[in-house]
Amino acid sequence: MVPADFFAGICVEDLVMADKRDYYEVLGVSKDADEAAIKKAYRVLAKKYHPDTNPGDKEAEAKFKEASEAYAVLSDPQKRQQYDQFGHAAFENGGGAGGAGGFDFGDMGDMFGDIFGDLFGGGRTRRGGGNGPVKGANILASVKLTFKEAIFGCEKELDLNLKDTCTKCNGSGAKPGTSPVTCSKCGGSGQVVMTQQSLFGMVRNVTVCPDCKGKGKIIKEKCPDCYGTGYISNRKKIKVSIPAGIDNGQRVRLAGKGEPGINGGERGDILVEVSISRDPVFERQDMNIYSTVPISFADAALGNTIRIATVDGQVEYDVKPGTQTDTKVRLRGKGVPSIRNSQVRGDHYVTLVVKVPERLTEEQREALINFDTAMNNGVKREDKKRKRGIFK
Repeated sequence: MVPADFFAGICVEDLVMADKRDYYEVLGVSKDADEAAIKKAYRVLAKKYHPDTNPGDKEAEAKFKEASEAYAVLSDPQKRQQYDQFGHAAFENGGGAGGAGGFDFGDMGDMFGDIFGDLFGGGRTRRGGGNGPVKGANILASVKLTFKEAIFGCEKELDLNLKDTCTKCNGSGAKPGTSPVTCSKCGGSGQVVMTQQSLFGMVRNVTVCPDCKGKGKIIKEKCPDCYGTGYISNRKKIKVSIPAGIDNGQRVRLAGKGEPGINGGERGDILVEVSISRDPVFERQDMNIYSTVPISFADAALGNTIRIATVDGQVEYDVKPGTQTDTKVRLRGKGVPSIRNSQVRGDHYVTLVVKVPERLTEEQREALINFDTAMNNGVKREDKKRKRGIFK
């Protein structure tokens, strides 16, 4: 937002100059531009030249002030009509606009609240009472799941401190027999208005009342049970249904189970974030599951029916003769269910890795040597080594 003292100490004459640019030219709009086009043009310039994004840049500061002045006039139908008729003279030397030095921008607080609330996250100033209903805050909770719990869904129980309406004061926060009184500072509106002299005249800033915190009421004698809060915290167990296919870091919303609202506002929500444990066998990517299965050299060479572990249990798969290591196998429909439709599932991809035995018995060694000899047209391993000069 624009600092409260941004325009302090600047004389009106600083902007009322003979060579002042046309307001339509400043905003880059035509003279028949509608209100929406004027606002849009100013938003672009304000964002580009705002002091927060150009600290210490005097040229940007001047352009920001120039654009703000143009917008203050052209966004007001009455001021725009005067400007179209008399030009800058309408706001000089006590012209028809009136105000300080003949230039009155009226309630600039509303204008900046509207424009900069969207640009810089300040939020728009709310007119009317500041003690209206406000939704309660959300509560963030977490729950740990196993790999399979996340795949197929489950039900978990949360143990949380939750607020309930105090039964002694019925949520008023006041001692039984007494009632909250209207805040003298804001008159019950929940807001206070501060005015400040600026370049454009008097600027009104509307803020939450510091005495009643926007409630409009002050509790003189607090309830002994809830100490004036109107609520009692109780430890409660809440059940939450975890949908099938939920992924790590995703959240489940329990609507209306969070913090109580203010001034009759609805309760907030409980947001349950899941943390999924790693599985020793399976890995997940989106809706697909991946795993590695070792097979023997004999199964790879001769082929065989093997059993593969999936999240649904063991399935049989026929290994083809001559299967090479790192062969990929796709098991359709054995992956993760869609969180939106549990009937739709991803796939399970299996990598077959030929496992080489680390130790051999003499019988196994002899059999393997004979196999090697047969694979080399009867040439024994010792004969091959001699030919290569290994044995002399």
